[in-house]
Amino acid sequence: MQSGGAGTEQLVLTSTENLNHELWPEARRLYHQAFPQEGRKSDAVIKRMFERRIGMLHMGQLGQQVAAMAITGISDDGRVLLIDYLTVREDLRGQGIGVAFVDAVSRWAMEEQGLEGMLIEVEADGSPVNAERVRFWGNCGFTPTEYVHSYRWVPEPYRAMYRWFKQGSDLPVDGEILFRYITGFHHKAYAK
Repeated sequence: MQSGGAGTEQLVLTSTENLNHELWPEARRLYHQAFPQEGRKSDAVIKRMFERRIGMLHMGQLGQQVAAMAITGISDDGRVLLIDYLTVREDLRGQGIGVAFVDAVSRWAMEEQGLEGMLIEVEADGSPVNAERVRFWGNCGFTPTEYVHSYRWVPEPYRAMYRWFKQGSDLPVDGEILFRYITGFHHKAYAK
């Protein structure tokens, strides 16, 4: 699947359920660079997610290089793609690659998986960095919810943002309900 992005180069999306994919080492390096160790799932947890077939890896390539990556999962009801992690290579940010990548992943979710929307949790502390993240997701068509969720095991509060593919969808828009999707996914990911 191809999408616009930096200059005239096309962003090519590769989605897989297999961490043995030849691009995983490059995507993993990007994952490690973007998310500090204390703020990301360990490689062992990621590996277990893929062994259990609850994780998907998406990579956006420009030429031969991975420019963006995401780790996602599908909600228990099979209707929503949950974005667990998504990043663009730091030296390529600000060029529209992130929006193009999210659009490519959303087309994949709709056309190839028959899903009805996408969901992400974003930090809700109001810092300039997190305000920029909320702005990015808004530019990708996501709507923030009012509800702020607090986890027992991390200090930061979070807010759900959703992007339903069809106007008038019967999918919930209440943040508290949406966090049931998110926490259900996390429980499955961390289960031993």
